[in-house]
Parts: sequence; structure tokens; C-alpha cells
Amino acid sequence: MVSQTAENLINNEDQLRADMYSFLANLLRAEPSSELVNQLTKLESDDSPIGKSIKTLSKLASSLDLPTIRDEYVRIFIGVGRGEILPFASYYLTGFLKDKPLAKLRSDMKEIGIELAENVKEPEDHIASLFDMMSGLILGKFSKKFSIGEQRDFFNKHLAPWVDLLMRDIESSRIAVFYSPIGTIGREFMEIERSSFSMDVTG
Repeated sequence: MVSQTAENLINNEDQLRADMYSFLANLLRAEPSSELVNQLTKLESDDSPIGKSIKTLSKLASSLDLPTIRDEYVRIFIGVGRGEILPFASYYLTGFLKDKPLAKLRSDMKEIGIELAENVKEPEDHIASLFDMMSGLILGKFSKKFSIGEQRDFFNKHLAPWVDLLMRDIESSRIAVFYSPIGTIGREFMEIERSSFSMDVTG
């Protein structure tokens, strides 16, 4: 583990935010592995809206078999030709893949110093990649720890215009059983982030 200097230490709230972004990214990146589903069966949470959905997700991870869960991911996000939901910023904002929102994101990634991993085949504006980037901004993985203001700017440019609609689409998908509470968790977390950013006038 890389040590952090005092000024770059992550407070508990930011660590929890980064962990939630990573949690959602891992769930939405690809068909879940047996290891990931097994981890979900052990989750415990509170009675907050997010907590209740995490409990539901944990119960589903325990009751559904892995092939069923993986097949659901494929049917929702991949499909034959295309899935029910295309979780890309460009598609949600313009109706086309690899459009202007992707170009703007790539420009910002270059400025920040974010490089696409060699094993990533999807365009960078996939929701899992954007959640990974938000986690990285919070934790200081890209050359520095980014301020709340910088995090807010990235969120407002690349997530705020479309992420709520995406999460509602996942939540209400006609196919989704396992993924429906994931949509709820994402929607609730995005509302918390949006509210927190709107109240913070520093940075």
C-alpha cells in the first residue's frame, strides 16, 4: 500500500464515498464473478434507503445462482446486438455511442492524468469507468488529492447530466431482479453526492 503524507490523508467520509463509487463500479463493470457475489452475501447495513437496498442485494446474492445473475447482466447491458440499457454518457446525452461527451471526457482525462488501462475495451464514458474516476479523484490516485470543488466540477460535467436517469432505468428495468436494488443504491448515492456538492461552497 502506498503511504500518504499528512496533508493527503483521506478522512472517513471521503473514504466511504470512494468505496461506494468503487462498489458500484465493480457491480456495473461486467458480469459479476463468484468472488464478488460471495462478498455480497456477507454485507450488513442499516435501515437507511441505501442500507435497505444493500440488504435486498445481499439476500438476492444468497438466493440466486451465479449463472442467473451473470445472465441478467448480459441481458440488461450487452444483449444480442445491444442490451436493454447502454450505460454510456454519450448514448444517454446524444443517442449515439462515442460522441461529443466521450471526446470531452478524454480531454479532461488527459488534463487530469488519467490513462485507460490496457485491458479496458469499453469506451471511457461507461458508467463503471466514470465511477472509478470519481473514486480516484477522491483518493488522490491521479497525481494529487482533488479538492471538493474539483470533484464537483468533474461530477457536474460527466455524471450529473445523465446518471440519475441511468440509475432509474436500471432500477425499473423489466429484466432486472438482482440489478434493481443496485439501481436504487446508485440513485440514492447520486442524490447524496449532488446534495453534498450543492451545499459545499468551498474549493
